[in-house]
Amino acid sequence: MNNSEIIVVYSWTANEGKAEELQTIYKEVSAQMKANEPDANRVECYFDSNLNKLVVIDFFKNAEAVGFHLGTTANNHFGSLLQIAKPGPFLFCGDIPEAIQTATKEMGLDATFAPHQFGFTK
Repeated sequence: MNNSEIIVVYSWTANEGKAEELQTIYKEVSAQMKANEPDANRVECYFDSNLNKLVVIDFFKNAEAVGFHLGTTANNHFGSLLQIAKPGPFLFCGDIPEAIQTATKEMGLDATFAPHQFGFTK
């Protein structure tokens, strides 16, 4: 991970009978991020059908890209997602500015903010 990269790991648990709709919305979210968010570097989605849980890993170039995502794509889909699934928890990995931390709290997200400490890349 470079010094400014932000990785966000989170999950959504679909309400009964809403697993397919949750996945469909996230396909749209991923497509919109790819098309409209130049500093969203990668999105990975995994689905546990036993728990109806979608696990998402977003890779952003920097904190500004996270803020842009929260104000655009995420904001556009958040209301519909809340109607069909339970969010969280959210883990923000990297240096997240206080304004973004406050915004996530105002959205009611169960969020943890963990600055990078150590690791390696091969």
